[in-house]
Amino acid sequence: MPETLVDMMPALPELFLACAGMALLMIGVFRRGESTRSVSYLAVLCFAIAAVLVVAGGSGPVSAFGGLFVVDGFATFAKLLILLATALAVVMSQGFIHRERMARFEYTVLIVFAALGMLMMVSANDLMSLYLGLELQSLSLYVVAAIRRDNVRSSEAGLKYFVLGALSSGMLLYGASMVYGFSGTTRFPEIAQVLGGGDTASIGLIVGLVFVVAGIAFKISAVPFHMWTPDVYEGSPTPVTAFFAVAPKIAAIAMLIRVLIGPFGDLVGQWQQIIVVTSILSMALGAFAAINQRNIKRLMAYSSIGHIGYALVGLAAGNEAGVRGVLVYMAIYLAMNVGTFACILCMRVNGRMVEGVADLTGLSRTHPLMAAALAVFMFSMAGIPPLAGFFGKLYVFLAAIDAGLYTLAVIGVLASVVSAFYYIRIVRLMYFDEPTEAFDKPIDGDMATLLVLSAAFVLFFWLIPAPVVDAAAAAAATLF
Repeated sequence: MPETLVDMMPALPELFLACAGMALLMIGVFRRGESTRSVSYLAVLCFAIAAVLVVAGGSGPVSAFGGLFVVDGFATFAKLLILLATALAVVMSQGFIHRERMARFEYTVLIVFAALGMLMMVSANDLMSLYLGLELQSLSLYVVAAIRRDNVRSSEAGLKYFVLGALSSGMLLYGASMVYGFSGTTRFPEIAQVLGGGDTASIGLIVGLVFVVAGIAFKISAVPFHMWTPDVYEGSPTPVTAFFAVAPKIAAIAMLIRVLIGPFGDLVGQWQQIIVVTSILSMALGAFAAINQRNIKRLMAYSSIGHIGYALVGLAAGNEAGVRGVLVYMAIYLAMNVGTFACILCMRVNGRMVEGVADLTGLSRTHPLMAAALAVFMFSMAGIPPLAGFFGKLYVFLAAIDAGLYTLAVIGVLASVVSAFYYIRIVRLMYFDEPTEAFDKPIDGDMATLLVLSAAFVLFFWLIPAPVVDAAAAAAATLF
């Protein structure tokens, strides 16, 4: 076998998705208007095949493309979460895009290429390959946010996301150029060698790291780089919002972990301060800003900012237990958000979508099973035991305590108590208020299946946490 082909084998899932995306594009073009549903389900099949290839590729570590791309246990775990989240987002969108007359095959193809960019992000072993994956994801997401060209809110969401995304990319590139200037390399292993024990890092290198972290913080909606999130979540079509809330967040968090723990692991004393402050601000804003929200998509936007703050608590610990906690948290976050957005997509009155929190009043009387599922997700997001969300927070807070970050852990618990107010308020509306208008029945089969599976995961996670926790622990161990 030629050496070049052997060198590319670790990137087989990414190569497959790239070819699949181009093939789906050709199918969509030649079949025209009839292709939307078939392209969507072919894309889900492609994600499943890519997941099989990820697992078959092993946990490495092995590199490709001259060291620009690395596959290890951490990348494998993150990629499986990304592929699952992306496949579920495509499935959730089917009913919506046909009802709202936005059934275009380009929508699914763009999501495929966004997923390809995310997979590249978590396997990046160089600042340049990191940027390449990040921009492939971002360019696809800019278009997806504005996919409804005839809708002012969607166009505005896409434009805001594009302008602020371009700013964040510029910050990341500026930081990367400073890191290159002061270290002489963009390769992660070589940067780690230059830093050595961490005491020799120059001010310029640290400033470059700050800019890189700021650029990535935009992608995860961490405060103070969160300003795009509520408007883009509200203005984008609901399935797009569901996608934004899960897959890109997982990819960006994984990328941030790889950058900070890998090449800059010896500078933990410097970047830990940034992560701690960002985590505290994100948890506080997510807890307080969501209280007065009346649109459920804006509420979920602030909720996601808060959840990113909790995930950053684990990263701030800077140790193996912290990374394990973040990975467990993101797996649980995936289930909670997919289930919640499946409920939001079922909020239809007389065939039209409604997005008001007040529209959920009396839901337990008109849709008892949907209300029960949404209550499970709300209690889990609030961190009520024994639901999965409690264990997600438990792992990151324990890691922070082990690292001596007691103040951060206490602030996290207090923020969680405050955020419980608006989660439990939704439960009160559903169970203790009189219904106004009943939502349309029946619920789509895809949505009902997603609701049942995600609610079961959240509800019974405490019975068998080992598969997720052990896999996350093995993934975290590969970085240390």
